[in-house]
Amino acid sequence: MISSSSSRLLDKIRAWLPALVLSPSFAAILLFVYGFIIFTGYLSLTDSRLLPSFDFVGLINYQKLLGLRHWNTALKNLAIFGGLYISICVILGLLLAILLDQKIRVEGILRPIYLYPMALSFIVTGTAWKWFLDPGFGLEHTMQTWGFLDFQFRWIKDRNMAIYTIVIAAVWQSSGFVMAMFLAGLRGIDTEIMKAAQIDGAGNFQLYRRIVLPQLRPAFLSAFVVLTHLAIKTYDLVVAMTNGGPGRATEVPATFMYSYTFTRSQMGIGSGSAVIMLAMIASIMVPYLYAELRQGGKT
Repeated sequence: MISSSSSRLLDKIRAWLPALVLSPSFAAILLFVYGFIIFTGYLSLTDSRLLPSFDFVGLINYQKLLGLRHWNTALKNLAIFGGLYISICVILGLLLAILLDQKIRVEGILRPIYLYPMALSFIVTGTAWKWFLDPGFGLEHTMQTWGFLDFQFRWIKDRNMAIYTIVIAAVWQSSGFVMAMFLAGLRGIDTEIMKAAQIDGAGNFQLYRRIVLPQLRPAFLSAFVVLTHLAIKTYDLVVAMTNGGPGRATEVPATFMYSYTFTRSQMGIGSGSAVIMLAMIASIMVPYLYAELRQGGKT
């Protein structure tokens, strides 16, 4: 028989075992995530250049950053890219979800096709779209080879249009993921409510506008938060497709941060841009998490 003291010891071990197992991961997260976030914030207040410096200069780096034309260009490009990327993904994802929700026969084939791009890394996506859009051997070259000699599609080389090629590639990769979110929301709607509305004479447009879309509000909010986060931290897709060019036509805050930190040896300014990007993401994530926790507490 096991003595009472041994039984209490076993109970304590069982109680502490999850914490003991998770403690290394928790410590690593504290050090390599939150620790480096704090360190980056400190570097943004120092005169750091090629290497970290501990000469405190206050908010001078932020003043310099806000006065840089390149940073303002990056913010402008982010606004164009983010606005189009989020809106097109939401609209396209919703339409695809509504299509698949009609119980069509080929749903089992279409669903993995739409979701497949999300399984690829943004580097792979950017490289593939760079090849596809390159006038030398991509879409333009292929169409001209087929006899359409007047066909031109040089957006990726055009300063005024290059940012839209980034939007095209990003939408191609993310719209399937948004579709899956909306499809899960559609499948969770009570069909009895929809049948009752149809009996009362509601058409398809009224059905979706008054019943379906309002009940998809959590899916809309989740999609907005995820896509905003992806848009703000977009880096590898831009690097793979245009590397910020032509010129700085596709420069975004993430590429600006890397350039100033590791190429231009302006670590203080680069750290400041990273802190601003973190603040952008936090301004979206914190209210969302607060609302979720508050709603969960009420339920």
